[in-house]
Amino acid sequence: VNGESRCFPVAENIHRDGILFQSLVPARINESIAMAAQTATKRIADRLDYIGVLAVEFFVTKQGELLVNEMAPRTHNSGHYTLDACITSQFEQQVRMICGLPFGDTDLLSPVVMTNMLGDLWRREEEGKKGKEGKEEQGQSHPNWMVLFQSPSSKLHLYGKQEARKGRKMGHYCTLSQNMDTAINEANAIFDYLPAGSPEK
Repeated sequence: VNGESRCFPVAENIHRDGILFQSLVPARINESIAMAAQTATKRIADRLDYIGVLAVEFFVTKQGELLVNEMAPRTHNSGHYTLDACITSQFEQQVRMICGLPFGDTDLLSPVVMTNMLGDLWRREEEGKKGKEGKEEQGQSHPNWMVLFQSPSSKLHLYGKQEARKGRKMGHYCTLSQNMDTAINEANAIFDYLPAGSPEK
């Protein structure tokens, strides 16, 4: 409201089939590029006279140039890591901004990998059970949550959506570690075994 702004740490986004798969924070870029991205984002917000959380996605060229790809004037999937890895989440910050409250601290507490879970992980069974009207219903199995819960440094967030569909974001998990390579390896190991779930009860 007063024209001031604060940035969350820059995330490095990895996409699969055009959908965000993982956000790695801090991004594996040099400090000058991170600073340039934050400076450009502040300038965009100022020129738009924007109040609230604004997500800006950049491409980094081979020459080290920053190109703006798209903007999202809202809390964003790529900022979900803030729920577990920052002092203040993007959601709390959004409320603070629109209510004219002071900024919450955006410091990163730990390197983190945020991994999206799409409806593809909820396998559909070929043969379902008979419903009330005698019609065959298609069954569905959920991901293997125990793989995720066995990781003491991973946090699960489900969105409460009733129907799992291909490409639909059903939830995410954040894997934290003081070492980024360790976080990436653990997050990927979890993802590899998530589809081996069991029928829902």
